[in-house]
Amino acid sequence: MALPSIQLSSVGGGEAGQAQLLCSAQPGVNKIVVYEHAEFEGLCREFTSDVPDLHELDFGDCICSLRVTGQPWIAYTAPKYEGDAYAFEEGEYRTVEKSRALSALRLVHHDLAEPQITLYEHPDYAGQSKVVTEETNLTYGYFNDRVSSHVVQRGVWLLYRHPARAGWYHVAWPGERLPDYKAELGFQNCLSHLRPLQAGRPAVSARILWDQRRVEDERDVLIDEIVGVNTTDLEQTFTTSSSREYVTTTLQSFRFSNATSLRVGLSFTLAVEASNVFTVEKGRSESSTRRDRVEVQLPAKIPPRTELTIHVVRKESTVSVPVQLTVTQNERTTTEPGEYRCVSGRTISTKYTMKPAPLPGGEHSPAAPCTPEP
Repeated sequence: MALPSIQLSSVGGGEAGQAQLLCSAQPGVNKIVVYEHAEFEGLCREFTSDVPDLHELDFGDCICSLRVTGQPWIAYTAPKYEGDAYAFEEGEYRTVEKSRALSALRLVHHDLAEPQITLYEHPDYAGQSKVVTEETNLTYGYFNDRVSSHVVQRGVWLLYRHPARAGWYHVAWPGERLPDYKAELGFQNCLSHLRPLQAGRPAVSARILWDQRRVEDERDVLIDEIVGVNTTDLEQTFTTSSSREYVTTTLQSFRFSNATSLRVGLSFTLAVEASNVFTVEKGRSESSTRRDRVEVQLPAKIPPRTELTIHVVRKESTVSVPVQLTVTQNERTTTEPGEYRCVSGRTISTKYTMKPAPLPGGEHSPAAPCTPEP
């Protein structure tokens, strides 16, 4: 029999950093890390595949805390996946309900998307039926304590005797057809609550398809005007400073496809450029505003009898770019489309013109041509 991959270390009370490093979560990877004592202390082992008998690996009946990454695991109180079963979804468990009593571990490798179970009022799938696709407290309806058989179409379900996830529960696997609760579970007319197990976080990588970039809008916006007048016959130093600083903004947003499989709360990063890594969190921060400071150099001199006008212009561009998301979960990889959109005003330039300065008494000197920015 091939043994699962394991890793062994001793983690003392003063080595929390070592434990955290050993068990750091990597989205898309399925593993369970079990500890000899509560609060992730003592001997630590990591498993990435089923363990039918922990005693064969010298770790039976000693688990007091654990961490799960990726898909859920089912722990059993007897070897060969027998005895009472306990489900652990992705997360940290500083203590476990059955401390020092777990003897086998089983990875839930099934597809947990779109779960569905059909409940029947009588044995052998008879009487009234009820299709359930999400966590349900039956005490709020008419089917409480009436179920005697079921068929699982999709997902892995936990069936509880009492509401609010209380009491003994049965783990129902995909394709399971249980014709008689009384004969097989001693559970007839006792079901009050049920829920499907949730998949762990997928790993998401994003590739921006710059070659398909589309400019939706582009325009110049006047943000400042500076005027200097020299009425003398000599060249004069400009009365303002030689440069000015302006704040620019960049609005970034991300749009998921309507058929995305990603749940609210999942986050990933888009490397837009070396200095701009945009973090997207579905349902929370799918847009952000970035502010930068830009320094603009100004002319230093004004020619004789000249009025100099400087226009500071920000170029605003609205750009949309397709993004290819690669989603890895439960050892399966799929791709999904998305869209990165950016409204940027980071490009600032100056345009200046010169015209004859007014003479004393309101008269003007002969006209001179306007000079654009060099």
